[in-house]
Amino acid sequence: MTVFILVPGVFTGAHVWEDAAARLAAAGAEVHAVALSGLGGPRGAAGVGIDLETHIADVLAVIDSVGAVAGRESREIVLVGHDYGIHPVLGAADRRAERIARIVFLDAGMPQDGTPALAAVPDQSLREQLAECAGAGGPAGAEGADGELPPPARDEWLRWGSTAGIPDAALDRLTALAAPQPLDTLLQPLRLTGAAAAVPTTGVLCTGNGASIELVQMQVGFGDPALQALTGPRVTFFELPTGHWPMLSCPAELAEVLLRAAAGEGHRLEPADAAEPPAHLRPFLLDLPELPRERTGNVDLYLPDAEGPRPAVVFVHGGPLPAEARPTPRDWPTLMGYARYAAGQGVVGVTLDHRLHDVADYERAAADVAAAVEMVRADPRVDADRVALWFFSGGGLLTADWLGAPPAWLRCLAATYPILAPLPNWGLAGSRFHPADAVAGAGALPIVLTRVGLEVPEIAATVEEFLAAAKNCGADGANVEVVDVPNGHHGFGTLDPTDESREAVHRAMRSVLTHLTA
Repeated sequence: MTVFILVPGVFTGAHVWEDAAARLAAAGAEVHAVALSGLGGPRGAAGVGIDLETHIADVLAVIDSVGAVAGRESREIVLVGHDYGIHPVLGAADRRAERIARIVFLDAGMPQDGTPALAAVPDQSLREQLAECAGAGGPAGAEGADGELPPPARDEWLRWGSTAGIPDAALDRLTALAAPQPLDTLLQPLRLTGAAAAVPTTGVLCTGNGASIELVQMQVGFGDPALQALTGPRVTFFELPTGHWPMLSCPAELAEVLLRAAAGEGHRLEPADAAEPPAHLRPFLLDLPELPRERTGNVDLYLPDAEGPRPAVVFVHGGPLPAEARPTPRDWPTLMGYARYAAGQGVVGVTLDHRLHDVADYERAAADVAAAVEMVRADPRVDADRVALWFFSGGGLLTADWLGAPPAWLRCLAATYPILAPLPNWGLAGSRFHPADAVAGAGALPIVLTRVGLEVPEIAATVEEFLAAAKNCGADGANVEVVDVPNGHHGFGTLDPTDESREAVHRAMRSVLTHLTA
């Protein structure tokens, strides 16, 4: 018999698992929903004395109680950690690795040794507030009583994850039963010896919260060292088409996935093929002549064979990308290909590397792009009054700064397979990096948007949100041109070397150059 030990996330107790636990039990499993101290279990005064180690001890107590029952030593224990709950789960698994058959990451991050749960708080402004409190020697002040973080009001749960799919009554109950989170549980670093590294794992990704197998596979392809272990034979994945609390929005589907995970089922990621370059490093779909480039700092210029100051197109890569990734984006075939194409048409092609290594890095990436643009405009070979900006993938959020108040010299803004609204689990709600909000200020700025038909659904939804917002503010038709690639994937410049893809690149470039030189 499989024994499931279910560990809840922030502000929540064992009650969130009731429906899913009942379904697991009906399928013949033994189920223990953990009541963490201060969150349905024992609590001190205002969370005093409760930290991550306390919650690890709570989980260890349940693991040991399962083993203490006569005849049950051989039962397979599956630890399930939702959200914050993965931290005490990993801490306990590290100390009882020989007892654990599988660890399930339920819409949770991948904390490493020394990482506090604070690092996984999705709302970046709240994360910064809590970090400041910790640095000041205590959490008193705007966040509430000493030692505790007050639970969200009903309309504030979105700061912690998408509530998609939760019935109104369940959201009401979640709010009513929520408990203050002891702050030390978020601030104390997780300590791991590595003992649990050999335990099989399963990731259950909630697509309504912005996570998907396809997105993780893309990140693996970019070479993030922290993700390479996910391609191992004992790591599986499932998706659920719901928000961050599947135990409330789809308990039956969650129970089925957990049973399948315990049986070793699930999708396995493809490891990088040493004999073939990853998708983003394959040849660009256009056969273009080699052109010399001029490199200054983090910026490369591809200069046309033409006299006098020339207009420029600045190509901005996406992300987030690991800082260790090599080659860096300005050496990727797609960015180099677009820049060479532009230079071949008589304008200056510009590529750059910016520091978008994490979703928390958009501000410094935006500063990098702005500095690069000013450097380019100051170059005497560039017509400073005729510049276009062209963004790719996750760089799409950086368009917001330019859409909201376009400078007179910005003659066109282009975006290719972009992300145009923050994904729910990125913690950027309310930030300035929301192009679907910023487009209302774009005025007459021409926008050329290349959309792929085989886009990751979570990204495709942001493009549709942007187009709907553009239409509502009167920017449809006249200002926004959509170049469709019906059979194209995200990254089609190296993934889909078809006539359809080539024509899309040609059409988008023609449109940008027309606006740039008009």
